[in-house]
Amino acid sequence: MGRTIIEFEDEHGVVTRYRRHENGRGNVATSARVDPSTLVESTAYVESGARIGRSVIVSGGSWIDRDAVVLDHAVIGAGVHVGEGAVVGRGAEIGSFSRIGAGATIGDFARLANDTKVPEGGDVPAGRIPRVLPRARSAA
Repeated sequence: MGRTIIEFEDEHGVVTRYRRHENGRGNVATSARVDPSTLVESTAYVESGARIGRSVIVSGGSWIDRDAVVLDHAVIGAGVHVGEGAVVGRGAEIGSFSRIGAGATIGDFARLANDTKVPEGGDVPAGRIPRVLPRARSAA
């Protein structure tokens, strides 16, 4: 990791410090864990508590939110938001401009088309899925 280059204070007064990742120069919070083999492009952000495995690609403009997990060999397209606490499985491919809701799970080797929306708490098994998933229903 490179030296601290950015400090950001959120609406709750919490300051997050980011360092440039050596592979791609992306912005990684100092409390996030990113494998050195992973590419984090320069306009991507990885938030506090996030964990990213080996040989992952995080494309420009993407945002890996707090406590999210991206497993080995996954590919995150450009402009993707992986929500807080979401899990992206091993070898999964997330199309550009997709939105993965907080707490959602993307299965190993799943393939999401560009601009796919996965709702909060959604569960995507391996394989292709439609561009927009139905909202998760709460048990009444």
